[in-house]
Amino acid sequence: MTELPKLHVAVLMGGWANERPVSLMSGEGVAKALEERGHRVTRIDMDRRVAARLAEAAPDVVFNALHGVPGEDGTVQGMMDLMGLTYTHSGLATSVIAIDKQLTKNALVPHGIPMPGGRIVNSAELFERDPLPRPYVLKPVNEGSSVGVAIVTEGGNYGNPIARDAKGPWQEFEELLAEPYIKGREMTAAVVDFADGPRALAVTELKPKSGFYDFDAKYTDGMTEHVCPADLPDHIRDLCLDYALRAHKLLGCKGTSRTDFRWDDEQGEDGLFVLETNTQPGMTPLSLVPEQAKYAGMDYGELVETIIAAALRDRGSRGG
Repeated sequence: MTELPKLHVAVLMGGWANERPVSLMSGEGVAKALEERGHRVTRIDMDRRVAARLAEAAPDVVFNALHGVPGEDGTVQGMMDLMGLTYTHSGLATSVIAIDKQLTKNALVPHGIPMPGGRIVNSAELFERDPLPRPYVLKPVNEGSSVGVAIVTEGGNYGNPIARDAKGPWQEFEELLAEPYIKGREMTAAVVDFADGPRALAVTELKPKSGFYDFDAKYTDGMTEHVCPADLPDHIRDLCLDYALRAHKLLGCKGTSRTDFRWDDEQGEDGLFVLETNTQPGMTPLSLVPEQAKYAGMDYGELVETIIAAALRDRGSRGG
């Protein structure tokens, strides 16, 4: 990779989304790696004065380590566009689409990328009837990191129909995306933008010790086994890498992205589905992109600088 000049980098992290603790861990990891490589770093824990604080810092580039809303949904990206700031990861239009699971389907499925069917439901409907045959999955339309995901099974403890007082995402969100439950294995593949173009790094299989790969399983040490590279048939591995790279390009992702999959191995290729593409994947010690970068021969600091280099190449040319 091209060696970066010494830069002043503002690392934007924290905020007030559900994923605030993860963002703080990601941001601190990025800040320390940059300082170790001789860059000047300003840490910014996002609050309502974030525009003024960024203007005061006047960095060469902003490393966007926010997760969730409003740091990943286009809101912060639009603000930084107006301010004329150079920043990492995807731009406004891409962020708006990728954070919304239904818009993502609209962008990817027509191009041959398989995603689960389903529909958006009003949460109040769930207390009267099931939107799909059980088992099915309910998830917020525009949250990440498996926030608010519920698997509704025939013998589950939510009730049938779902009880109003049962704890679940229907208590927090007015609308939810209902999708058929895909049994089988959970995988993910990261894509990173290099000077010669984006490349998919590897496929990791995620094996939660109990339950499914929810928010706690992602970010609690010891709760999930990461198998990198995943033990997969060659054609399934290659399909995952191809779908991840195509999703990155079709959505217009920048810097890095991570695409998540479910694979029903009894169905072969027909059992492989893309669940979502994350435009600002975690950079914590347990995060998957740094792990795959290490497998591909990049250390954490090189990964951070590679993401920044992509932002500098895109300076002034963002279309979304």
